[in-house]
Amino acid sequence: MTSWIKSFIEIFPSASWTRDADELIRYSHDSWPLVIKMGQGGERPYVPELVFRPHYSEEVIKLLQWANQNSIPVTPWGAGSGVVGAALATQGGILLDLSNLNKILVLDETNMLVKVQAGMMGHHLEEQLNARGYTLNHSPQSLDRSTVGGWIATRACGQFSSQWGGIEDIALALTVALANGEIITTRLAPRAALGPDIRNIFIGSEGTLGIVLDVTMKIFHLPETRILDTISFPSVESGLDAIRKVMQSGLRPFLIRFYDADESIFVARWSGVTPPRDTHIFILGCEGLNSIAQAEYQAALQILRSEGGVQVGSEIAQGWMDHRFDFSGVENRLAKPGGFAETIEIACLWDGILETYQDLKHNLAPLADDVLGHFSHAYPQGVSLYMILLGEVEDAKTAEPRLLEIWEVAMRTTMEHGAAISHHHGIGLARQAYLRQELGASFDILQKMKDALDPQGILNPGKLAFRR
Repeated sequence: MTSWIKSFIEIFPSASWTRDADELIRYSHDSWPLVIKMGQGGERPYVPELVFRPHYSEEVIKLLQWANQNSIPVTPWGAGSGVVGAALATQGGILLDLSNLNKILVLDETNMLVKVQAGMMGHHLEEQLNARGYTLNHSPQSLDRSTVGGWIATRACGQFSSQWGGIEDIALALTVALANGEIITTRLAPRAALGPDIRNIFIGSEGTLGIVLDVTMKIFHLPETRILDTISFPSVESGLDAIRKVMQSGLRPFLIRFYDADESIFVARWSGVTPPRDTHIFILGCEGLNSIAQAEYQAALQILRSEGGVQVGSEIAQGWMDHRFDFSGVENRLAKPGGFAETIEIACLWDGILETYQDLKHNLAPLADDVLGHFSHAYPQGVSLYMILLGEVEDAKTAEPRLLEIWEVAMRTTMEHGAAISHHHGIGLARQAYLRQELGASFDILQKMKDALDPQGILNPGKLAFRR
């Protein structure tokens, strides 16, 4: 037994930790396709030495104080649904599973706020809010397999972001445990001019600068009316022009998703409707007070029609809504011995998105059987692009280099076009090799924050391209 583990057991004699071999293996992978294939091929490079499951924030503080003094790596874990390897224990040590910190601490109906512990699952929070007539309006595809703390750590973005924004817009205050166990709570206000926003240091930091203990977020009333429609476009270019003009008009539909012809076939299957060949499907959704939602829908529809859009009924849009958390296509492909699947999301300004999409589609085509693309988070200045690759090779060992090549081609192509290499999945291990180039000189500022907040380098080591 490692000497530090003996010391740990003396300080933490409770049943909040485990060294069971099967449990350690379970925590050795998240949902990153590469590490799943590695496991299928018998490789387990990210096995932690111990898993700690605290029930109280005080236990987290005590753990960090001890780990910092003894220079023991601590890797935070939410629900293990990340797809880029951000929660993997690259240096062994302690895997900190926060899933027992899963309660609503405050529901403030006057100020429309909810304070939630970091380990609460997204769908459980949404269910409890819905029962009171509220919603978070944060709806990532991983809602039923991700935690509030995970959203903060990865700078997550939900499917309804065109109206409600990403987690950085919804989260107003954080309680964070630093590497030495010190607790900080950021200021709660609708807005404050108090220097740089300390909250944003931790949003997207992937657990490398502090451990999020709880989050205070906005809540909203459930919408009075929700309108869904499906519009077809003759080309990707015409659909992108339509999204841009809707977003730049001042309209904010809660749902804007545009699929290329290849992915439109996959999306339509849930509705039983077969779209015409070479049709590009646009899903539109407006919600809120009835009169406002109806007016917004009509105004958006007018813009879409002016760009060549043709209504094809609400069935495809409703089918997508009913199955929007379904990840089985990727999971089923990965379950096959030689099956591989990858999801890569980027973001680009409007003037470069079409060529970026076209080059990604062309450059990735030789590497997979299916290369699908859709645009799912829109802004007045640009849009996100989500590429899905599906394929099958001889076995898991053969799939590993293929996945690595996919990432290399996708990141190189993205950076050649000046697009952002991630929109909402984060960096993890998958994108780490490209982060310094992506950030340029500003990476030095990030490294200085790491050195100041975690001088021993114990928090999620091996991530965000830090020196340690």
